Amino acid sequence: MRRSTPYVLLLPAIAIVTAVVLLPLLLSLYSSFTAYRLTRPESIENFIGWANYVRLLQDTDFWAALGRTVLFVTVVLNLEMLLGLGLAILVNRVTWGQRTLRTILMFPMMFSPILVGFQFKFMFNDNIGIVNYLLRRLFHFDHAVAWLVDGRLAFVSLAMAEIWNSTPIFAILLLAGLMSMPQDPLEAARVDGCNAWQAFRHVTLPYLMPFAWIAMTIRSLDVGRAFDIVKIMTDGGPGGRTELLWTLMARVGYEDGRMGPANAIGYTSILLSIGFTIYLFQKLTAARRHMDPA
Repeated sequence: MRRSTPYVLLLPAIAIVTAVVLLPLLLSLYSSFTAYRLTRPESIENFIGWANYVRLLQDTDFWAALGRTVLFVTVVLNLEMLLGLGLAILVNRVTWGQRTLRTILMFPMMFSPILVGFQFKFMFNDNIGIVNYLLRRLFHFDHAVAWLVDGRLAFVSLAMAEIWNSTPIFAILLLAGLMSMPQDPLEAARVDGCNAWQAFRHVTLPYLMPFAWIAMTIRSLDVGRAFDIVKIMTDGGPGGRTELLWTLMARVGYEDGRMGPANAIGYTSILLSIGFTIYLFQKLTAARRHMDPA
């Protein structure tokens, strides 16, 4: 009886997860092999095999959205890591009020992506946004910059919103690494004549890399599914130039009503995320072996 008690206690949770998560996932996976349309529920019975995936590979909109998603993830993750590392080093050097700084550092994480999207959409408004106001006052711009109308500037605006919202994740994890780092290797490096940069490059940075790869893995899953901020700020515009995979999926599924192709986009994106996560875990394993060869 004692052996079965844990399983009995887990049954309600397993039932809820199955009903709320597992069954919808299986249904959406099945519908990606059908010609299912929202306006015709009976069309989910029209099984067409791999046709949605084959058409997807021939769709220029999909490849364009995939390219923008890869670019967006690459830019955002690298900038978040660099900024998070800089913030972690600065906060770690503070001896008075560090707890308060750590709390302030986490403030952006407390805002939902939808709220951040509205906030940055207002800030980058070409007529009344504070960004253009500061550009006019400080740098004497004689015209308003169309941040959310120009394709490249809109992409930059989205990246800035995402970076502001999530850089603290890198900062907190890297700060935890700095605070847990033993001082003996640093002291040995100083005795050997290393300057500050050499000690950071050859001692501190290798120690922090496992923490960095963990943060990178967590954030890659979030950024790869970017939807809220993009939907609120640009809705994929102008002219689809900021449309990422998940906003494309939403447009195809909910606006066009083609749920079969939309779910094919979603599962293709999931497979890409899994592949990227495996790569990051390999980098994490290599970093841990480098830190602890034994």
